[in-house]
Amino acid sequence: MIQADADLSRLDRAIVNAFQGGFPVVERPFEPAAAALRERGVDVTATELCERVRTLDDEGTLSRFGALVNAEEIGGTATLVAMHAPPERFDEVADQVNAHREVAHNYEREHPHLNMWFVVSVAEESRVDDVLGEIEAETGQQTYNMPKLHEFHVGAKFLLDGPISDGDLDLSHLGPDVEPSDERMLTPDERDLVLEIQGGLPITETPYADVADALGQDTAWVVETIKRFNLEGKVRRVGVIPNHYALGYSENGMTVWNVPDDIVMEVGPEIAALDFVTHCYRRPRHEGVWPYNFFAMTHGRSKEESDARIERVREVMSDYWDVADDDWDSLFSTRILKKTGIRLDERADANTE
Repeated sequence: MIQADADLSRLDRAIVNAFQGGFPVVERPFEPAAAALRERGVDVTATELCERVRTLDDEGTLSRFGALVNAEEIGGTATLVAMHAPPERFDEVADQVNAHREVAHNYEREHPHLNMWFVVSVAEESRVDDVLGEIEAETGQQTYNMPKLHEFHVGAKFLLDGPISDGDLDLSHLGPDVEPSDERMLTPDERDLVLEIQGGLPITETPYADVADALGQDTAWVVETIKRFNLEGKVRRVGVIPNHYALGYSENGMTVWNVPDDIVMEVGPEIAALDFVTHCYRRPRHEGVWPYNFFAMTHGRSKEESDARIERVREVMSDYWDVADDDWDSLFSTRILKKTGIRLDERADANTE
């Protein structure tokens, strides 16, 4: 198991391992959470657990604490885009791309041609072509849109050496019984809730009550709605969101594969089942420029560890077809150019009754 670079205590490691998902959605969630840790041999009270989560968040070990909202289920769309930025103009092109408020993330990646990769997030899908047209006109460079055709897996877990090292603690069953609905649109109250929690929950012993107070709602409604959103997929998970860089996971390798179309839907779940694969998608090829239709993101604490994990992906792929050297590539990020997150306000507004 991985040893973190951060100076983390046994309790810290238990928190990171136990609560990257499945944190209880009840009025006083730290009480059952602390009780579950005590059952696993970690002696802590609810107050101590809450205080430690707050400290880990303040210190940057956690990116945030709360509900990870699934933007796609809230409204609008997001797409991955690649382009070539000439080396002599790279920073200029990056500034032009980043100036667009619809660009949420932008990375420089190792590739001889497509060296800039960014995410465009819009409230209306038709806006994607408009934004890419503006970027092409400003930069003089062609963009290559690679929307997600199928999602096999999204669920990064960064586990550490220490208690609950399998990350198998799940308290999501606690709380009220709720039934998922088939309703895609948000009510105005639900939209307000999404916007209130998108940046994290208050790190207090009564986080859902605090959200309810901010919205002028009943605590029971907030608890029931967040739990229902979790069942419906509008919330991917509730818990701590680690800063993987603070935990030492500094290498993120985007591996891309030219999987035969007739087996890609069979291969996808097998790659997604690898516990170190954090994102796994099918995306379109671009003839003459981009032959790959399958993306698998891996994270590691060193180039050597990442290479070993990528080799494991290749071994699984090889069980299904004869993978040639030119059937795959790995694009490591070399620089974060922009990272502002998805703008949920506009997307939620577009999907509100």
